[in-house]
Amino acid sequence: MTRISPAARRFVGFAATALVTAFVAGGLHGAAVAAEPNFPITPQQRSTAQQVAQAGVALSELAPNAPDSYTVKRGDTLWDISGIFLKRQWRWPELWGMNLEQIRNPHLIYPGQVLLLERSGDRATLRVAGGQTGTVKLSPRVRDGGPSSGPITSVPLRFIEGFLNEAVIFDSDELERAPRIVATQEGRVLLGKGDAAYVRGELGATREWRIFQQPKALRDPETNAILGYEGTYVATAAYEQAGETNARGEIVPATFRITSNKLEANVLNRLAPAQPRDYSPYVPRPPSAPVSGRIVSIYGEALNAGQNQIVSLNKGSSDGMERGHVLALWRAGAQARDLTQDSGPQPIRLPDERHGLLFVFRVFDKMSYALILNVQEPVTRGDRFTEP
Repeated sequence: MTRISPAARRFVGFAATALVTAFVAGGLHGAAVAAEPNFPITPQQRSTAQQVAQAGVALSELAPNAPDSYTVKRGDTLWDISGIFLKRQWRWPELWGMNLEQIRNPHLIYPGQVLLLERSGDRATLRVAGGQTGTVKLSPRVRDGGPSSGPITSVPLRFIEGFLNEAVIFDSDELERAPRIVATQEGRVLLGKGDAAYVRGELGATREWRIFQQPKALRDPETNAILGYEGTYVATAAYEQAGETNARGEIVPATFRITSNKLEANVLNRLAPAQPRDYSPYVPRPPSAPVSGRIVSIYGEALNAGQNQIVSLNKGSSDGMERGHVLALWRAGAQARDLTQDSGPQPIRLPDERHGLLFVFRVFDKMSYALILNVQEPVTRGDRFTEP
């Protein structure tokens, strides 16, 4: 039986597609091919890694308790491992560059691999125990190594998977004019999976739709301008039968079938065509230019948020925001009094303090959604963020 390296195992989602593409490009006629899945690595990140690879990373950049060795576990992320070895996790290209020969692509680090930290003088390098260097050679056969054999992810995707296609910000109040549920099967008040919904509106030829509650206007905390309209996701529905006007001149609405639901649908809910799912990998990195903005809202009905919750930001693609950007959260400085003046107490404002990190995972024109990676105090609307 021909054996192939872990890099050739079929892993979840986009990685499987990338691997199959590599096989096709190389030909399936028995010849060995070299493959490196097309995970995004920017030229700047590669350049940083190459520079560090020449001499290693400064000891001053290592985390205080950086271990001599670490065994990668299932459930680890690149973010987690960067935090184990480095003070600032978003500087993961330096972690990668600490051994560019063995870790040819930082997205291809697997559970069970042992990472060794080696210090020499005022520099440090990282290597894979028993690792091999050079091009990975693959035969044109694939075996499934199971769910735990795939490479680790960049960030904890389990907290944002449900938001990748459900959390939507519309640029206008288009949902107000969108197709709407006007009646339900057997007059039911609430609809779940498998139930029929009757819809009126312009439908076109789209087969898969998402159902939303009435949209909520999101306003900039600083200017009060409307930045977008957030539609709370309810369910997914399939378009089954077109509506018509019958021989008696009566309006017959279109028929939809609920295929999955997060909430129960009802009359007046709005429909929007389902968008293509985006499973491209994330690359944690700081913005390339300074950025400053405010938290617009906490996703859902909460008044404040903590670690692993979702917030919306008042910056989007038009402001240079990109998927994968890591941002610093700031706590406003408290009011205090200076009691040292002979003239009496004077009011003062203490400096703002940084107290957490955000990870941007979905970007719209004027706004973005971000995951709170870590935070010391509750996050509320109007809190400030900057580049880290």
